[in-house]
Amino acid sequence: MRPWLHRMRGAKIGKHVWISHFVYIDDLHPDGISIGENSTIGLRTTIFAHLYWGPLRHGNKGKVIIEKNVFIGPHCVILPNVRIGEGAVIKAGTTVSRNVPPHTLWGSPSAEVLGEATVPLTAEHSYEEFVQGMRLRLKPKRRSNEAADDLS
Repeated sequence: MRPWLHRMRGAKIGKHVWISHFVYIDDLHPDGISIGENSTIGLRTTIFAHLYWGPLRHGNKGKVIIEKNVFIGPHCVILPNVRIGEGAVIKAGTTVSRNVPPHTLWGSPSAEVLGEATVPLTAEHSYEEFVQGMRLRLKPKRRSNEAADDLS
């Protein structure tokens, strides 16, 4: 039912597409969205074809092209002017702001400890107390040649 409704709004959606619950497909420019056949759009994903405020502006829309056999995990945000290549898998919670190559697993690194919260962020303590109590763990910056070494 959901793919049919989005097609009626102007989105281009292929056959055998699953659009989960609470998925937002751009209200102002659904015609800028294309989803290829056999693709899955996970729960609470948001797909934008525009990023402007105010009334409808016909010249300010972008495009989002999701090729066939793509899996987009739950809680993702797809920004305008991106292409997600055929067979790609988007990790849950990912913001896609640039093109994704075909047949890749795409997403940010896993969450990690950023610091120690010595003062809880609760009603008994102010935000300022919480911030003052934070002990951040800063990682040393990597040099560009170190990043290249990791890939070899």
